[in-house]
Amino acid sequence: MPLPAILLLLIGAGLHTTWNLVIKGSSEKFVTTWWVVLVGGIASAIGLCFTGLPPRSLWGFVFFSLIAETIYFLILSHAYQDNDFSLIYPIARGAAPAFLALWAFLFLAETPTPGGWLGLGLVIGGLIVIGASSFLQKGGGKVHMRGMALALMVAVMISTYTAIDGSAVKQGPLMSYALLVFTLLPVPLTPFVLRQYGWPHLVMRWNEQRLRLAFAGLLGVLAYFLALAAYSMAPLNYSGAIREVSVVIGAFAGWKLLGEKLGPLRIIGAGIIFAGILVIAKFG
Repeated sequence: MPLPAILLLLIGAGLHTTWNLVIKGSSEKFVTTWWVVLVGGIASAIGLCFTGLPPRSLWGFVFFSLIAETIYFLILSHAYQDNDFSLIYPIARGAAPAFLALWAFLFLAETPTPGGWLGLGLVIGGLIVIGASSFLQKGGGKVHMRGMALALMVAVMISTYTAIDGSAVKQGPLMSYALLVFTLLPVPLTPFVLRQYGWPHLVMRWNEQRLRLAFAGLLGVLAYFLALAAYSMAPLNYSGAIREVSVVIGAFAGWKLLGEKLGPLRIIGAGIIFAGILVIAKFG
């Protein structure tokens, strides 16, 4: 893979972990997620005034990406409500490459090399180790199994919108496409939030942590811009996997910053996932 693509993906992974920590650290995940998306949408709308709209050939990609990303944000905020960040984030971000490799094979004719398959196998193996550690810690309780199911649903949606966006930026201008997606994303999410919380409550939460929310919103847009730039210059299946070095960052961030349990199995699992990403980067 091109070195610039790898660097963009690694920087974006760090930024992505940071704005996810803002969501997890808040008392109301859904409200925080909406404000993050709204800030990103407003910033993107301003940028769109300078770039103009993408060509009409990409509008279909925008539509289906919006559907996938809306579902992703709804499930993500729900998953963080009752489960450890260091469980949800590694599984959600780490399982996504496996699904993405499948979509890339079926719809984009991208076939991994033997080294690529080995790397993907290591990523999946690391996920199994992390999931097993959480299962043992929770004693196999229902909350844990529900959390893992939600994390896998998030992974499916990540892989889906990544495949859509990755295909789009290989066919047209990256900047205007991404800005339009981020500009429109608050539209389908807003009715859900307003109906559940009401505008006065949303304003109150904004006033309590406006700087953090604004910071996270801008980081979210920047992180995905970097990923899209990498997708435009490298194979999608490998790029999506390398981006998930964020699972390692996320697992340790949940432990170090949020006081969540890590445990030896999660450390081993994170290491296996990281090894898989390195194999893909070198031999994929």
